[in-house]
Amino acid sequence: MSVLIKICGLKTPAMLAAALDAGADLVGFVFFPPSPRHVGFEAARSLGQQVRNGVRKVAVSVDAEDELLKSCIAALQPDLLQLHGSEPPERVAAIRSRFGLPVMKALPISERADLSAVERYEEIADLIMFDARAPREASRPGGLGRAFDWRLLEHLALRVPFALSGGLDAGNVGEALRITRADVVDVSSGVERAPGEKDADLIRAFISAARAAAAKLPPRHDAAQPAAHGAGA
Repeated sequence: MSVLIKICGLKTPAMLAAALDAGADLVGFVFFPPSPRHVGFEAARSLGQQVRNGVRKVAVSVDAEDELLKSCIAALQPDLLQLHGSEPPERVAAIRSRFGLPVMKALPISERADLSAVERYEEIADLIMFDARAPREASRPGGLGRAFDWRLLEHLALRVPFALSGGLDAGNVGEALRITRADVVDVSSGVERAPGEKDADLIRAFISAARAAAAKLPPRHDAAQPAAHGAGA
């Protein structure tokens, strides 16, 4: 089974190079100041110029206004916009239309009832990301290194490809893929030695483990696979 691998929250040339050299398909850059993975516009411009060979750049934002998205796009020249806040379907559609870029919408998951939101987004977004719901006291969205029950996604059939995030690392990505058959796996804290500080060895180990696990899985026939070089991530 073909699986795309996204290394997210990259901030330095060295760690971006490690992700690229290890074979990442997508690289994510966070534009959200409360995050320890936040990258400024000038840094994003420099890092973006380092990406080559069809690897796709993802601009990650949280409930961003149009002006911020415009600045992110001008700096990074991304291939994909990842919306990781509480953006309603109407906002996702407006962003996709205004900026002419494919959009990935992240949805927080902690129980089966959370999947009811999928229907509202899969006609609008090019790709859905399932991430662990942040704890109630959290100051930013996302799993914050925690996984949710992947069995909630078992046998899930969507009209668009989906990504899995939240608590993934080299030790569990194989099991996560076996259960969910996700089209994309996304990792950030699982390849860090401290919040916001990536580790090259952990990046290589994650990508190697994900590739090995994907090679053992039969093809999926229930949804289109996301193309590495086309719209939809």
